[in-house]
Amino acid sequence: MRLTREKIVRLSHKMMDVLVASNDVEFVEDRDTIRQSIVTILTNQLREEEKMDAEARKKISSMKKEILEDSEEWSLLYRKYYAEELRRAGIAAAPEEHRRGQESRR
Repeated sequence: MRLTREKIVRLSHKMMDVLVASNDVEFVEDRDTIRQSIVTILTNQLREEEKMDAEARKKISSMKKEILEDSEEWSLLYRKYYAEELRRAGIAAAPEEHRRGQESRR
């Protein structure tokens, strides 16, 4: 997902608001340091997701058969290759993929 720096910063402020409002959170660092860490983590994660997206698209475009991006076949292949990239990165499968796996075992 593509987010501007401004949106990432806004999101970090909203996340901090939730943390501050929680009685279960005790801050051991100042809030701005934590918020800046949130910005860094989100930025790095989005950068990794962009790489996974690019790799999935590259796999589809390198196939012998031309597959149109708006087609159902393209969408299926994209989800498959993107899920492979997530697994390769050590990220758990998306909830819908996990749910499909649970249903197929029944």
